[in-house]
Amino acid sequence: MLTIYGRANSINVRKVLWLCEEIGLPFAREDWGRGYQPTSDAAFQRLSRFGVVPVVDDDGYLLRESNTIVRYLAAKYATGKGAADLYPSDLKTRATIEAWMDWAATDVYTGLRPVYLGLHVKTPEFAGKSDIIDWGRGVWVRQMHTLDAELTASGAPYIAGDAFTIADIPVGLVVNRWYGVDFEKPELPAVARYYERLSERPGYRLYGRNGTP
Repeated sequence: MLTIYGRANSINVRKVLWLCEEIGLPFAREDWGRGYQPTSDAAFQRLSRFGVVPVVDDDGYLLRESNTIVRYLAAKYATGKGAADLYPSDLKTRATIEAWMDWAATDVYTGLRPVYLGLHVKTPEFAGKSDIIDWGRGVWVRQMHTLDAELTASGAPYIAGDAFTIADIPVGLVVNRWYGVDFEKPELPAVARYYERLSERPGYRLYGRNGTP
């Protein structure tokens, strides 16, 4: 059985949990990370010297980095109706999906991180540092305007087209955090529609729009 190491309130662990729900993949999970067992402990270091969650153990194969884990599990375990849409084999379609996954982990997360950690988690390195938080908010808002424009231009229900794909997992969690962190934000109609559409999925209600930013 797949074992997932990482706290369930981590946005990166939630990517893997949501994917498992989508494909019906059973798993066991252990709490590691902020507020739980520290990833500096020797037991976790034996899993990954990088000390970040999630890490998965798939029958002895250890893998880190949430987006990579999602791609790996989708490629290995997705079967049945919708499996071909989830992570298509067509090279260009797959590249588009992976580009959106990279966007969620880099371009938008650069601004999201100081806002989330400063306003919601209130970690010492960001709490009360309004200049850093304001800078992050500006970056995050600009990136969300770009997302809204892309959704508007495509007119498609999901981020990579007509079908739900693994690109919607990291992007959907960014959108959930956008609405879950309390700060002044612009109206983004296409993003709002996307948020409601994703909320029709049981996996998103379990691991995305579940009251946790």
